[in-house]
Amino acid sequence: MTIELITAPTPELHEAMARLLPQLSRSAKPMSEADVERFLAQGSVHLFVFRPDAADDEGNHPILGMLSLATFEIPTGVRAWVEDVVVDEAARGQGAGQSLVVAAIEHAKKVGARTVDLTSRPSREAANRLYQRAGFQLRETNVYRVTLEKK
Repeated sequence: MTIELITAPTPELHEAMARLLPQLSRSAKPMSEADVERFLAQGSVHLFVFRPDAADDEGNHPILGMLSLATFEIPTGVRAWVEDVVVDEAARGQGAGQSLVVAAIEHAKKVGARTVDLTSRPSREAANRLYQRAGFQLRETNVYRVTLEKK
């Protein structure tokens, strides 16, 4: 299995995101090629993808998973936040999610982050076990959100 840090948009990445995002969220809107390019242009966002070792019928090693790592500096230090972890349904249970999370943690260390945070719904039992195996600990905190309407 291969984990890559993606720095430039490609048609393959756009296709993979179009396939993976609906598996992550029913409400996620499709990203245009320009959206993907804008997303990757952010210096504080790092996109990791998973490719299997085994080739598909066409001899390719398609993108079957992804994870976004946001890093930012605040007065108390550099922080990192994991978002949008998704592995294709056909590739789940093979360690792809774990490999993506480990790669993100290592990258966060390289950029000097003091912590890496994430949220996960309690109903996502397999994902929660994965995060705990990767060293994440459940925090005693409240997570608040305000939804902003688009005009």
